[in-house]
Amino acid sequence: MSDIRIPIYDPRPEIEALWDEIHEAIDRVLRSGRFILGPEVEAFEREVAAYLGVRYAVGVNSGTDALVIALRALGVGPGDQVITTPFTFFATAEAISLVGATPVFVDIDPVTFNIDPARIPSAITPRTKAILPVHLYGHAADMDPILKIAREHGLKVLEDVAQAFGGAYKGRKLGSLGDAGAFSFFPTKNLGGLGDGGLIATNDAAIAETARMLRTHGARRKYHNEMLGYNSRLDALQAAVLRVKLKVLDEWNARRREVAARYREALAGVEGLVLPAEQPYAYHVYHQYTVRVLHGRRDEVRQRLAEQGVGTMIYYPVPVHRLPVYAWPEGALPQAERAACEVLSLPMGTGTHYDAWQRVFSVFASDA
Repeated sequence: MSDIRIPIYDPRPEIEALWDEIHEAIDRVLRSGRFILGPEVEAFEREVAAYLGVRYAVGVNSGTDALVIALRALGVGPGDQVITTPFTFFATAEAISLVGATPVFVDIDPVTFNIDPARIPSAITPRTKAILPVHLYGHAADMDPILKIAREHGLKVLEDVAQAFGGAYKGRKLGSLGDAGAFSFFPTKNLGGLGDGGLIATNDAAIAETARMLRTHGARRKYHNEMLGYNSRLDALQAAVLRVKLKVLDEWNARRREVAARYREALAGVEGLVLPAEQPYAYHVYHQYTVRVLHGRRDEVRQRLAEQGVGTMIYYPVPVHRLPVYAWPEGALPQAERAACEVLSLPMGTGTHYDAWQRVFSVFASDA
């Protein structure tokens, strides 16, 4: 076993690079005495809205709550159906179920791993209320046909942008194309906090107002509750740190793209390995660099990399429709099921040294 460990992701170099700015931001909040919502969160919301090119941004306490609250703000509730992908983190479907609606799973495009728009129309029923595409691994879902389908059928569109902050579709920031976008600031994200956090982006004033009410127990004014809501307020400390990191996000995303380019150059032509493809419409921000390992060798290759000190992850080993909580009754979704058996995410971040990347290349190329 090697004494050099290359983790799947290490947030420490990014924190070290911004050490003074982060500590200054934390000190500012501590001295303010305002720790939940307040001026720091309001400033962050304004800055994020400007960055994304939307009118409103509403900070909440997690990416999961961003999905739940956004769905409710869009009017999704009991008896409704929401079309989404089975190849995503559980929270995407869980949020649909938590508001009383039913997730309807549509198979994925095998190239991007995102929902296949061509399969959406056949899944629409009189109960369908919304479409929830996920921009998986940092690559945009193909939004034009999704939005066209939604317009034709009077459906809402909520983008799950948890893995793609800063990514774009035909020049527009992800999260700004649908009726609303839901973001996560989990520490491993492209824009990650020092704990949980989330955000809802929208151009619709009514959606933003409802989201603000829902995050504070359904009240516009304290003690004047108008609906059943949540305790889902973004901490000022998280907002302050995220404000610092937002300023360098584009630079860090560009660094991820450089790392992806090195992977492509080094691993091109490796037999039994399919590298991620970036579609012309997408600005991919590589939250993950996810390859396919063919011929049933994924777990073997992962073990060999681990023996050499190289960390990897499988996102996701079981598609959501095959989880016991859903036990999808409508039959196989073969592209998602095949992907779950083949995908492997390699180390990706902004601070790993070049010699470490070279080692990943050589190990993977020799064992794949």
